[in-house]
Amino acid sequence: MKAAVIESLGRAVVTEVPDPAPGPREVVVEVAACGLCGTDLHILQGEFAPKLPIVPGHEFAGTVVATGAQVTEVTTGDRVAVDPSLYCYECRYCRSGHNNLCERWAAIGVTTAGGAAQYAVAPVANCVKLPEHVRTEDAALIEPLSCAVRGYDVLRSRLGSHVLIYGSGTMGLMMLELAKRTGAASVDMVDLNPARLETARLLGVSGAAAGADEFDRPGGWDVVVDATGNAAAIQDGLGRVAKAGTFLQFGVADYATRVQIDPYRIYNQEITITGSMAVLHSYERAAELFANGALDPGVFISDRLPLERYPQALEQFAAGVGRKIVVVP
Repeated sequence: MKAAVIESLGRAVVTEVPDPAPGPREVVVEVAACGLCGTDLHILQGEFAPKLPIVPGHEFAGTVVATGAQVTEVTTGDRVAVDPSLYCYECRYCRSGHNNLCERWAAIGVTTAGGAAQYAVAPVANCVKLPEHVRTEDAALIEPLSCAVRGYDVLRSRLGSHVLIYGSGTMGLMMLELAKRTGAASVDMVDLNPARLETARLLGVSGAAAGADEFDRPGGWDVVVDATGNAAAIQDGLGRVAKAGTFLQFGVADYATRVQIDPYRIYNQEITITGSMAVLHSYERAAELFANGALDPGVFISDRLPLERYPQALEQFAAGVGRKIVVVP
């Protein structure tokens, strides 16, 4: 079969690889679409993936074409979205319900072959059937949405909160949509990319600007979310949190990224600084939200490129051109 392969540091190619075969409790999915994510860029840069080469792609959906001997939950022809998370269920974090912090954490498309290919293998337990009205080629959006749902689980946001989001890429826009659904009084967005800010305006953001100084909120925001992983944005955002407010580190920063905090202010103003790591008990809920129209695929997916152009798709994504880019085998 044909697959994208990150062969080595900074090098991705499309080549032929062996067809996958399912284990007893696994299925083979014919991929309809696979989304690109910042994690893929980190893998390309030598981070996250324990070893190369690897077939990337942890945001995908498709049709079941083969099932293992012990699979009864789905059958050939079922359309599914796939949760890429792979946990050991044995370590102290799994046993305490923090599976996303598993000591043996793994993921389809990060530690094992993923969905940037014609076919991918997944545990049947990770497959969520799609309702008839959901297009399979749109359902690659469910995995990033499940990360955003996890982010809002961490926030435990109150009704009527004022929210500031740094970054109006795919993840920032998803956080915008969830903020609206969880009763935010206002949602402002900061981005240096005018085209992305236009999309935020299209989705009904309260305010959109290149810098937080352009907003009239001298007391700060109840919730500040970084969806960029950029040190300058994070540093600025930490200073915009209102008293008793929360800063959520949602964007994936480079390992070497460093910022400064003000311990006295954190103590004196009871500011919470927290993070959100990937998916946790949120994939099925994201699938239901998606099926109920939480996201408009026509807005969120800006480019659908053939799998053969995966290296070019990575370059486009790295350049910040477009919103969600998906490759179609």
